[in-house]
Amino acid sequence: MTKLKIHGRATSSNVQAVMWTATELGLDHERFDVGGAFGGTDTEEYRTMNPMGLVPTLQDGDVTMFESCAIVRYLAARYGDDNFWPSDPATRALLDQWAEWGKGTLARSVVYDVFWTLIRTPSAERDADALAAGIKNVSRLAKMIDQRIGAGPYLAGENLSFADIIVGHVLYRYYTLEFDRAATPNLDAYYENLTKRPAYAEHVMVDYSSLKVD
Repeated sequence: MTKLKIHGRATSSNVQAVMWTATELGLDHERFDVGGAFGGTDTEEYRTMNPMGLVPTLQDGDVTMFESCAIVRYLAARYGDDNFWPSDPATRALLDQWAEWGKGTLARSVVYDVFWTLIRTPSAERDADALAAGIKNVSRLAKMIDQRIGAGPYLAGENLSFADIIVGHVLYRYYTLEFDRAATPNLDAYYENLTKRPAYAEHVMVDYSSLKVD
């Protein structure tokens, strides 16, 4: 196979999900710094690949695509084994519903309700009531996934799957932001398992202090 080209800055959680996937699958890949302080998303060449002008963008031979979760699913379907991307539609669908929830509900709340306020908003401009409401919502969601994980150790039981990538990629931020988290022993153990995976440590546990606005 050709070497994957992944366009996007290392501090982007969406890029991290793709990089984690590629590394877990043992795929030959190269990442290019694009977006944020690096710029490069407004060029005609980049917009041809990704009309949204966001990151990440994947090039895999003749396949060029954007949207992180679509990329994760593509890589899983093309290169993953039956544990990572179950061939049985029902088994895969039951994981995929949590993957969809992980991106559209959990990650959205962590990023926009908490991370954006604590890291990307100047302290003088923070809305304390909105932050409190956001933390309350994140706590509710954390308890929900805590119950789903149960004994784990992963969403599919003993084996890591594509769903863990999409649910788990936001947890580094969840656990390292300074706020009071709900009691979630299953989720805590799940996150601890993820941190022991070399690909997670390398590509998800990335210092985001450069994104902080004082």
